[in-house]
Amino acid sequence: MTAPSENIIPFNPLDKKNLGASVAEAMLEQKPQPLGELKQFFGVGIYAIYYAGDFEPYAPLAERNRNGLFQAPIYVGKAIPKGARKGGGVGEVRSRSLFDRLREHAESVDLVANLDIKDFYCRFLVVDDIWIPLGESLLIAKFAPLWNSSIDGFGNHDPGSGRYNGLRPRWDVLHPGRAWADKCKPREETQEHIVRDVKNYFMTIAFPASHHVLGPDQQPEI
Repeated sequence: MTAPSENIIPFNPLDKKNLGASVAEAMLEQKPQPLGELKQFFGVGIYAIYYAGDFEPYAPLAERNRNGLFQAPIYVGKAIPKGARKGGGVGEVRSRSLFDRLREHAESVDLVANLDIKDFYCRFLVVDDIWIPLGESLLIAKFAPLWNSSIDGFGNHDPGSGRYNGLRPRWDVLHPGRAWADKCKPREETQEHIVRDVKNYFMTIAFPASHHVLGPDQQPEI
């Protein structure tokens, strides 16, 4: 007698996780654009930033983003307007939050000496704000981007006068240039320490074989 086959759970496209994954998939299908050359647009949503330059510690990642591949984001984020009603929808929220967030990131890169804005690209998706947190979390879980998981601080804002008692972000130690970060308390870690952590990160991480968020057995039929 043959052994019974394993129970296979049918794909449910309306499952919350699968709906969120469909948003993440749609973002990954967008055409990459130079981060420093974006034209103004309206909307909130999710985004991924890619690096393809020659900063030596980032070489394993940059190789996966050259020649039009863009397989490994260095950072994933979201933009939701302050005070927006959850589930308000992109049509009701006349916001530039997503564009402004990407522009802020471009300005951060422009300020540092060891990075070049011409080496950065982005994908983004304007989407109803109810799906933004789930889409972002699935992308971070999928790719474990370096600037999300190991080198924190890229997305930080100037804390403002009188609030510089916190430690300087690790990102600013590795990539000095933002004036507000220089006002924060110095870290014991040096740039060399963080470069070592970057190299250890690339020695231990396994880049995903596919850019898909859903598995091959879960791709909806067309």
